[in-house]
Amino acid sequence: MNKQSKIAVLGMMALSFAFSGNLTAQTMKEKTVMVGGAAMYPSKNIIENAMNSKDHKTLVAAVKAAGLVETLEGKGPFTVLAPTDEAFSKLPKGTVENLVKPENKTMLTKILTYHVLSGKYNAKQIWAAVKAGNGKAMMKTVEGQDVTFWTKGKDLYVRDAKGMDAKVTIADVNQSNGVIHVIDTVLMP
Repeated sequence: MNKQSKIAVLGMMALSFAFSGNLTAQTMKEKTVMVGGAAMYPSKNIIENAMNSKDHKTLVAAVKAAGLVETLEGKGPFTVLAPTDEAFSKLPKGTVENLVKPENKTMLTKILTYHVLSGKYNAKQIWAAVKAGNGKAMMKTVEGQDVTFWTKGKDLYVRDAKGMDAKVTIADVNQSNGVIHVIDTVLMP
């Protein structure tokens, strides 16, 4: 390798380190929340973050099966009520495997969009709405039906159309296109 080639290679390596250092410094400055053993970065979108959570593998697989990845990577903003893998395991045996079949895509899409609100609603805003609503706040999902938020002590809950309650276990996981609130139960329209 001649001298000019060596200088060019060293220059490219230096630039590579400089750019990766800036990226690392930038992501280190972000206020992250740990979900499923992974840092959730506010500069990443809902799908980019959810894919890194060890607690949301079932949700990510369901979103892929329903063809909603592109939507949830979109501009938004969205508020996603994100059930954990443990929440999905509470469903009757075989439910998830049945829902991700291509012939059940419509039902899967209906269930998943029932977990999404149009707009970005942080926990403080939801708590304020519950207070203003004398203990309850109804919010319309992207699916079209309402979910009802309510509180007990310091905990925030959401009730589905079937009367089942899900506890918000991690609130305010900010995303570039909205916010995620992790929940412990799958909601049903």
